[in-house]
Amino acid sequence: MDKALICGSFAFDNIMVFNDQFKNHILPDKVHILNVSFLVPELRREFGGCAGNIAYNLKLLGGNPLPMGTVGTDFEDYAKWMDEKGINREHVNVVDGTFTAQAFITTDMDDNQITAFHPGAMNYSHNYSVLDVNDPAVGIVSPDGREGMIQHAREFVSAGIPFIFDPGQGLPMFDGDELMEFIEQATWLTVNDYEWQLIQERTGKSQEEISAKLKALIVTKGPEGSLIYKDGEVIQIPAAKPAALQDPTGCGDAYRAGLLYGLTNDLDWETTGRIASLMGAIKIEHQGTQNHHFKLADFKRRFKEAFGTVF
Repeated sequence: MDKALICGSFAFDNIMVFNDQFKNHILPDKVHILNVSFLVPELRREFGGCAGNIAYNLKLLGGNPLPMGTVGTDFEDYAKWMDEKGINREHVNVVDGTFTAQAFITTDMDDNQITAFHPGAMNYSHNYSVLDVNDPAVGIVSPDGREGMIQHAREFVSAGIPFIFDPGQGLPMFDGDELMEFIEQATWLTVNDYEWQLIQERTGKSQEEISAKLKALIVTKGPEGSLIYKDGEVIQIPAAKPAALQDPTGCGDAYRAGLLYGLTNDLDWETTGRIASLMGAIKIEHQGTQNHHFKLADFKRRFKEAFGTVF
């Protein structure tokens, strides 16, 4: 089965719930001497990071993910989870003296969030090379350390491996010229509608100008579905209807796994986009980014129910 090399982050998401409202404890006239403490009776620690999430979802589909990223010496529990799920860890590299990247997210009763993010080992992703991986059919450069993203894109080009550029939350790290360099190197670009607007503003380029440099541009629009720009045409992909709306975190990664599945199985864009759409819908039905699961036969049944076709 064709391998997909997934360059990106691994992270722990520490999610805490504060059973009150921040506004009751943060006084506007005292923010210059802010010193507050929140009691958080609820705490979840989730396995996450873009490379980890994409690999998990692609494995669910029966794909062959090869995640590549850097982790800290605290990665043991995550490593056991990957082994249980049969996800290849050959290119998951432990950096001594570091922690795995992690986010600490506190949410109040108004759904306001205070987040602290520690990149940790992620900042060393450039120490490991795409060129050390044997024969991936396709790749993806997803959010990671800045230097790692730049290096891995160039290495995909050097190795002649087609790849998706998925800037995600890493987009603010790059200026317009740097984004254009990524786009000119990439085979495909996938972004949400906010990221797409930001790319156009930073590069000063139109949709037509950017699409002309790519085999396909994929723009996701949440419940409105997604658009795939290819060869001067626009393919409209409907959103799959989720059974429940639990947690949108990681839906983009699930969608990207669907894209990689379609690309590694030579499926047309209409089918590929719908697989990606359904992956996002299944993910949003569950808390956390790697707590959903299904058998491929069940996925195909839901696909037919959602879209009236089979793949």
